[in-house]
Amino acid sequence: MLDQRNHGNSFHHDQHNYEVLMTDLKEFLDQQGIEKTMILGHSMGGKVAMRFAIEYPGMITKLIIADVSPGSYIDKVNTNNHVRIHEKVIGAMMSVDLHAVNGLADVESHLAGYLPDERMRKFLLKNLKKGEDRRYFWRLNLKALKNNLSAISDGLDLERLKTLEVRGFPILFIRGDESDYIQADDMDLIKAIFPLSQMVTLKNAGHWLHAEQPEMFTRVVKRFILS
Repeated sequence: MLDQRNHGNSFHHDQHNYEVLMTDLKEFLDQQGIEKTMILGHSMGGKVAMRFAIEYPGMITKLIIADVSPGSYIDKVNTNNHVRIHEKVIGAMMSVDLHAVNGLADVESHLAGYLPDERMRKFLLKNLKKGEDRRYFWRLNLKALKNNLSAISDGLDLERLKTLEVRGFPILFIRGDESDYIQADDMDLIKAIFPLSQMVTLKNAGHWLHAEQPEMFTRVVKRFILS
């Protein structure tokens, strides 16, 4: 499982957009001597995976995209503006005084004042680690992610993709039935770019579908990989 820049154990950097994320992935595969592979990506990772597959189709055997569209979310009209939601989440995490907390329960209690969804809080707490000085820290580069939210929420180059159809390998899209990240107009866009792609909808799952319905998500992914 590959951590992208500004996430997990990977390096932190002020620059964060799909061009550099795709380049990071290409450099990793080249360093590992991986010439062909399957790629699975969720949300931002899904857009990186799509961008990579379009630029380097010969390196892909199968592509799995979890709950994200190729389009932009910046001006998308829906009940939950995705940019504002991510701003709220990042703001809540940045508001925690990590020097004053004694454990995960303290952090979750603080986050509860900003984020009512317990599943989301538990998911975010996976990013909290304790350093050698015994103090907690966020593995995410929250400042960089906040400063680059527009780039992260942007879509692929749709003007270019209107003339391109990706058909060289099997593609699976998985969405949550409680998520609004893939809507009716997104379905049309996905079929226009990836005409042979499949779509599976997981019940009782939102945008973090792999964390909310892990067994169901894993079963769908395994079935597609082995098919």
